[in-house]
Amino acid sequence: MSYIDSTAQIGTGCSIGHGVVIEENVVIGDGCLIDHHAVIRAGTQVGPGCRIGESAVLGRAPQPAPTSVNKSSGDLSPLRLGEGCIVGAQAVIYRGTEIGQECLIADLSFVRENTVIGDFVIIGAHVTVENKVRIGSYTKIQTGAYITAATTIEDHVFIAPCVVTTNDNFMGRTEERFKHWGGAVIKRGARVGANVTLLPNILVGEEAFVAAASILTKGVPDKTLVMGSPAKYKRDVPENEWSKNGKVQK
Repeated sequence: MSYIDSTAQIGTGCSIGHGVVIEENVVIGDGCLIDHHAVIRAGTQVGPGCRIGESAVLGRAPQPAPTSVNKSSGDLSPLRLGEGCIVGAQAVIYRGTEIGQECLIADLSFVRENTVIGDFVIIGAHVTVENKVRIGSYTKIQTGAYITAATTIEDHVFIAPCVVTTNDNFMGRTEERFKHWGGAVIKRGARVGANVTLLPNILVGEEAFVAAASILTKGVPDKTLVMGSPAKYKRDVPENEWSKNGKVQK
C-alpha cells in the first residue's frame, strides 16, 4: 500500500507503484512513473513525464554532522525536477536543488542540496555530487566520479569514471584553510579522463583535455592537452575535437 498526502497534486496518467510515500504539497506532473518504494518528500516538484526508480528518495533534507564546517541553511527551497527526467533506483536527491529537463540521475547516485544542474545532463551510477555545485547543460559525468562541494562544471563537459575533485588543501586542519577553500572550475567543452584528481581551486580551460590518471596541481589553459603527475602540457587540442564545431552529439 502507498501513502499519498491529501495535499499532494498528482497529474493525469501517472503510474504509482507499491509502497510509495508522497508527502505534503508535492506536485507531480502528467504522465510520471513512480516505481515501488520511492519516497518523495514535502514540497518536491516533479515535472511531466519523469520516471522515478524504485527506492529513490527525492527532496531529502540535509542532516550534517555536528562537526561539519560545510553546512547549508535549514531553510531550503523544495527540490525541482524538470520535465522528462529519469531518476534511477536508490538515487538520493536533496532539497534545495534544481535539475533541468531530460536529465538522467542514475542508480545509486547522490546529489546534495543547493546544487543546480542544467538540461540534458547525465549523472552516472554511483556518482556523488556534493552541495553548492553547478553543472551546465549537456554535460556527462560517468560512473563513480566524485564532485566535491563548490565545484563549477560548465556546458558540454565530459567527466570520465572515477574522477575525483577536491576543495581543501589542508584536509580539515588549521583556520588557514578557510581562506583557500573551494572546488574546481571546469570550463565549457573540457574533457577529464578516468581516475584524474583535481586539487582545490583548479581552473580547467575551455576545450581542454586532461589525460587519464593525471593529477592536476595547477590550471589547464584553453584547448590544451595535459598529462601526468603532476600534469604537464603535451600538445594543443585539434579544432575538430572542439565541442563548438557542431559535430559533437548531444
